[in-house]
Amino acid sequence: MKESDSNQAPAPEEEMFLVHVPALVAVLLNREHEKGSPLTEVDVLEITGSSACIAMPLHAKKKVEESRGYLDINPENAWAEWQAARVELIGS
Repeated sequence: MKESDSNQAPAPEEEMFLVHVPALVAVLLNREHEKGSPLTEVDVLEITGSSACIAMPLHAKKKVEESRGYLDINPENAWAEWQAARVELIGS
């Protein structure tokens, strides 16, 4: 490392975002099919809390969303967003 490099301030840390992998909506849809009946709010919250996530910066999160072709359910509002998504995916 050159002496001038050591005098530079460290790069600011990027804000990190949790991204469900696979997508939370896909996990919920799969679990509902396995269950054979609609998921309850307790089911959705338990699945949301135990599903795999990866922390990534915003630019990487956007690339994942772009590659998926859709926005995933927001885990902070999982129950309400699942209700809307399941109507589109499954029907009533």
